[in-house]
Amino acid sequence: MQLYNLKHPSQVVSFAQALTLGLGKDRGLFFPSTIPMLENIDQLLTMSFIERSKAVIGAWLADELGQDVINNLVDSAFNFEVPMVNVDNKRFSLELYHGPTLAFKDFGARFMAQCINHLSTNKTLTILTATSGDTGAAVADAFYGLKGIQVVVLYPQDKISELQEKMFSTLGNNIHTIAIKSDFDACQELVKQAFEDKQLKKIINLNSANSINISRLLAQICYYFEAVSQFKKRYKNDPVISVPSGNFGNLTAGLFAKAMGLPIKRFIAATNSNDTVPRYLKNQKWQPNATVATMSNAMDVSEPSNWPRVEAILQTQEWPTSVITGFRVSEQQTSQSLKQLENLGYLSEPHAAIAAEALNSNLNLDDKGIFLSTAHPAKFKDVVDKELALNLSLPKELAAVVNKPSLSITLDDDFEQLKKQLIRV
Repeated sequence: MQLYNLKHPSQVVSFAQALTLGLGKDRGLFFPSTIPMLENIDQLLTMSFIERSKAVIGAWLADELGQDVINNLVDSAFNFEVPMVNVDNKRFSLELYHGPTLAFKDFGARFMAQCINHLSTNKTLTILTATSGDTGAAVADAFYGLKGIQVVVLYPQDKISELQEKMFSTLGNNIHTIAIKSDFDACQELVKQAFEDKQLKKIINLNSANSINISRLLAQICYYFEAVSQFKKRYKNDPVISVPSGNFGNLTAGLFAKAMGLPIKRFIAATNSNDTVPRYLKNQKWQPNATVATMSNAMDVSEPSNWPRVEAILQTQEWPTSVITGFRVSEQQTSQSLKQLENLGYLSEPHAAIAAEALNSNLNLDDKGIFLSTAHPAKFKDVVDKELALNLSLPKELAAVVNKPSLSITLDDDFEQLKKQLIRV
């Protein structure tokens, strides 16, 4: 597999190099030189999730890693179910939160950890990642205890749910967590500054586990195939898929899946009040506003890093402009959607509620669709309890950490402070 830097196309790397580097020159994202087309889609859709995922990822990586290695990586990474639940006569929920940290990020983080572990050298590696909520827990869990790897997670202080924070800030060992006195965009900017510091990269052998790392996106492609597989057992039409969108890695993976030949009618990019992309799709002006805190905090992103990849995919395909619809969901609409879903007998959380509302508002008469449920409702217990007048019980994964003390330190939004801390790790 060959990838090139979107900012500097002359920088061409292998998958192993892209995995290790994370970002290219001048913060450029790595993008595949070719997107593999699958000829046997109908056959693939009849397979089990695991066997199909081996074929899907093999189409990208078997030439470099070998299919036997791919098979082992998938077996180790994807050891949990991916159910799709009928919500009403038009909508299905693809539940992506049945992994160890109760969020869709488990797919990408676990696959990336397995890849790095397979390709590891004798050098100690430092994984630096920023999280708006669920990435931190997924990355921490995936890399926890792996020899030769130190993980540093940045997150915006007081801007993620307490239970999200507890899932990664209580681990210790090789997991180091830092609360930054700012928002997620500032955390993301600090990560990018670290990758631009050649001295720092060399000293700590730096890598990133954000969705800027291509390995995570390849893993996420697999659950789009599972969604369509389950959908096609019920309907002949192609589904509309609504994606709750923050940093836009999730939508990028879906577009890769469609480019590989997966029959998806179109996508809805559902955002909260941080609506840079819906506005851009409407007026073609990229005008990020200051990030606004919402109840769907994992989507509180005004400058999504993966958007250049979205545009690069669109440039390679002959798709109509309607292939992506941007849709902003307000806080009031999010609350209403949560209540409507509960009335239908489906317990959800704010991010999925946004995707559900966006889907409901954008389906044509002959459409049926899928919204992605990206986290367990209990990860947002405070919001869900308040909005629905409930007292959710905690699943065992959250109950195990709720009373543990956080081991995080707090830093200003200052790169020099962060650099000193990273060198100490």
